[in-house]
Parts: sequence; C-alpha cells; structure tokens
Amino acid sequence: MTWHNWGVFCGIVFFLCAIPGPNMLHVLASVARVGMARGVATMLGCLSAVVLVLVLVASAAGLGAALAASPHLFGVLRICGAVYLIWLGIQAWMEGGQTPPATKAPTSVSAPQVENAVQGSAWGRWRKGFWVGLSNPKLLLFAAAFFPQFIAPHAPQLPQFVVLITTFALLEMLWYGVYAIGGYTLAQQLQRPSIRRVFNRITGCVFVGFGAVLLRGRA
Repeated sequence: MTWHNWGVFCGIVFFLCAIPGPNMLHVLASVARVGMARGVATMLGCLSAVVLVLVLVASAAGLGAALAASPHLFGVLRICGAVYLIWLGIQAWMEGGQTPPATKAPTSVSAPQVENAVQGSAWGRWRKGFWVGLSNPKLLLFAAAFFPQFIAPHAPQLPQFVVLITTFALLEMLWYGVYAIGGYTLAQQLQRPSIRRVFNRITGCVFVGFGAVLLRGRA
C-alpha cells in the first residue's frame, strides 16, 4: 500500500464516518442521558461492532460477495437490523420526558447505587451500542467492496488490512468523540422535562426512520 492510497483512504473514511447514522445518533443520545464518562461504554460497543465487521471482511474474502449473491440471507439480516432500530425508536418515544426518579429512592440506598440502577451498567450500555453497530448489515457489503480498492494485490495482505482497519477505527472513534461533545452540551438542556420529551421523540422518530429505510432496502 502506498502513502497516496492510504491518504485517499483516510480522506474518504473521514467524511464517511462524519455522516450522521444510527451509531452517531446513539452515541449522542447516550452521552446526553448518562454523561461523557459513562457514554464511553456506548462508544466502545459501537466501535466493537464496526471492527468486528471489518475483521470478518478481512478474514473471509468471499463473505461480502456471498451476501450480495444471496438476497434471502441479506434480506433476513436487513429485516433484523431494521426491527431492532424501530424497537429502539419506540423505546425512546415511550420514555418521553421522564427523568431518573432518584429523589424517590430509599434513604438506605446510596446515590451512586441509584444512579447506576437508573442509567444501567457499563456492560448494558456496551451491549446496546454493539447491537446498534450491527443493526445495518450493509456495512459488511460496503467494506467488502471498498477495502479491496486500497489493497496492493502483490504485497502481503494482512499488514494492509491491519492498517486499514486501524485507520477506520481511529477515525470512527474520533467522530464518536465529536458527537459525544455535542451530547454532553445537550445534556445541560435535558434537565428540563419538556426539552427531554422533545429530544427523546425526535430520537425515536429518527431511529424508526432508519429502520423504515432499511426495510425498504434503500439504505
């Protein structure tokens, strides 16, 4: 791989990762609800899914082509991803303007325990981020078609895939940080139930919209 090819790859991926999608919206919403420090688990969950997909592409060269050639298999994956996004949207809508009921907690329970019970565990946030990251199976087809364009066929391929995957992951995490900063700022406004209700319902509508587009097969 030449420096020129790597530079072109970085430029394309930089702008690709900046496009608002389910991952970025989920990171923003998570940080807005639980704060920057706790939102890191969500970011790592989304990133783990992206890296897993890229590693699958690198380790199974024919996987993307197999999915592209098998409309039924790809259709099942697409529907599963769409249903999960729609479920997330409905969940956000139903949450409305509710705020964590910390003031109603028994006095025998400490504040950190109440906070953890309301906001969920780090594992739970990681898991949710991971499934959001896997909810769009077209990332697999994109990676299978995109990565080979930057691989030198007559050079060892493993080091090249390592460079591409690492670059993609770092740029993806960079944009998670950008969206997370937006979520942290937004969190200051979400203390008001009316603003929280509007935000949750906008988030719900966007997730349902992503799911609907996936179901129509045009995402």
